[in-house]
Amino acid sequence: MPLTRKEAITTAEVLSEAMPYIQRFVGKTIVIKYGGNAMTDEKLKNSFARDIVMMKLIGINPIVVHGGGPQIGSLLEKLNIESHFINGMRVTDSKTMDVVEMVLGGMVNKEIVGLINANGGSAIGLTGKDGQLLRARKLKVKHKTPEMEAPEIIDIGHVGEVAQVNVKVLDMLAQSDIIPVIAPIGVDENGDSYNINADLVAGKVAEVLQAEKLILLTNIEGLLDKDGNVLTGMTTKQVDELIEDGTIYGGMLPKIDCALGAVKSGVTSSHIIDGRVAHSCLLEIFTDEGVGTLITNRSH
Repeated sequence: MPLTRKEAITTAEVLSEAMPYIQRFVGKTIVIKYGGNAMTDEKLKNSFARDIVMMKLIGINPIVVHGGGPQIGSLLEKLNIESHFINGMRVTDSKTMDVVEMVLGGMVNKEIVGLINANGGSAIGLTGKDGQLLRARKLKVKHKTPEMEAPEIIDIGHVGEVAQVNVKVLDMLAQSDIIPVIAPIGVDENGDSYNINADLVAGKVAEVLQAEKLILLTNIEGLLDKDGNVLTGMTTKQVDELIEDGTIYGGMLPKIDCALGAVKSGVTSSHIIDGRVAHSCLLEIFTDEGVGTLITNRSH
């Protein structure tokens, strides 16, 4: 259906507004953590894929890191494997790890690759095992209750953290037309697999590549103040103050810590954006308003 004159003018204005951002980010690397509603809603899945293809077409190097917790939970349930969580992390024995690899490295990863390719891109799926992309080490979890004098260290199985990222693999792909799609599975020096939090993987990849941006898609509007208003442009110092005074607490802390850590380690800016909005990545990168919270070291 052809555009009306008014719609055509609006489209031209949007493209014109995007031009300085395109000029600024051409040749730069942007790491996007993909999860939440954007990963389960059909319309949002396609808008995300189109955003990624658009970035690559105009000369930006997008790298996608994805989660898949709900999908893992669903298959474990079908297989009658009980899930246990400690401090919000899934206890992952060998049987559970097999399912994690099947879901993250297979089903979910290949669906995202397929979506990007179907929208005109050229994506390739990777886990941390490919080219030793993600070297992992076992995550030590501390647990403490009020009656305990000291925290205990709990073994939650094949749950890890990133020890090292093989930059050569990502550099090689960034110089080509290929869009990397990374499942957050790492491998240790013995060849054992580990399930790693996707936010942590995205943050570490952004850090080692000194990326222009780290974008974390969420199911909220962004970082909120005590009155529920979205905080748009924040410095790392301001975010630290909000953590100190209790404005940022609970479930948002790990995501904020990840975004903060990336910026403090040299990433130009981190963005916590609303993945429930269609084309949220393009809106955040190429418009003045954006759709979430930007964190940077620079004062505004």
